[in-house]
Amino acid sequence: MGWIRLPNRRILQLRIYVFTFSLTIGIFYISQAVELWLVDKAVLPIENSVGGSIHRNYDLLLRHRLNIVGEVQMVVNHCLLGLRGVRKEELKRVLSHPQALDQCEMLLHKLGVLKVNADDSAGAAQIVAADGLRDTGAVASARAAEIYGLDILAERIQDDSDNVTRFLILAREPIIPGTDKPHKTSIVFTLEEGPGVLFKALAVFALRDINLSKIESRPQRKRPLRVVDDSDKGSARYFDYLFYIDFEASMAEPRAQYALGHLQEFARFLRVLGCYPMDTTL
Repeated sequence: MGWIRLPNRRILQLRIYVFTFSLTIGIFYISQAVELWLVDKAVLPIENSVGGSIHRNYDLLLRHRLNIVGEVQMVVNHCLLGLRGVRKEELKRVLSHPQALDQCEMLLHKLGVLKVNADDSAGAAQIVAADGLRDTGAVASARAAEIYGLDILAERIQDDSDNVTRFLILAREPIIPGTDKPHKTSIVFTLEEGPGVLFKALAVFALRDINLSKIESRPQRKRPLRVVDDSDKGSARYFDYLFYIDFEASMAEPRAQYALGHLQEFARFLRVLGCYPMDTTL
């Protein structure tokens, strides 16, 4: 989802747009739209408490020169949507994002429908409505049903009721970090190969009593393998990784600055993706 700032109005609350973040542009073009000044901010789902990390969106964070300026954690309420007058027993297939389909496995298995992957849940609802597919449903939000004129055939169909998705808010310019409320900082870095190097990288935070709330590793796309020749028996191949970390400290705090300064001593690459207030509503 992208949004445009309207004169003399506050930015619309994210909460009314659950899973409708691609109503006008696809998920792969959201960040680009911010860079081109088509929208002011982008909202990117980054992880789910059931399905885990959304890896392609981690790749987008590195591909685009945008800044994380906020996060929102939202309870998921998946709905089964269909055309007006259609009953769920009439459906032969259901469209949605792969994670949404996996999170609703029990009901979909009971219905005996074919699961079909879509780029995102809102896009799936749009396809059903636009193409008039009476034998096809979509797993999406109640808001998507309202927007596209679909019936809600079943509500809260997720297997796990404690299902939360974390979204990141991206903007062209970073916000000025403060210390008046709990902050989180997101970084990405790479390391040289060697024994204990990752341990040393994580230790720079432990030494300063900084809690790590998220650690994610992703192979580098442009350099997926490294060759290490450390014996007379030939070369060994290892994956070359990017490490994404979220830590609970503001960049306005000296301990965070010292930790990153220490990390730079043995990181081949380091980038701060953003420093932003933590969402503590849940």
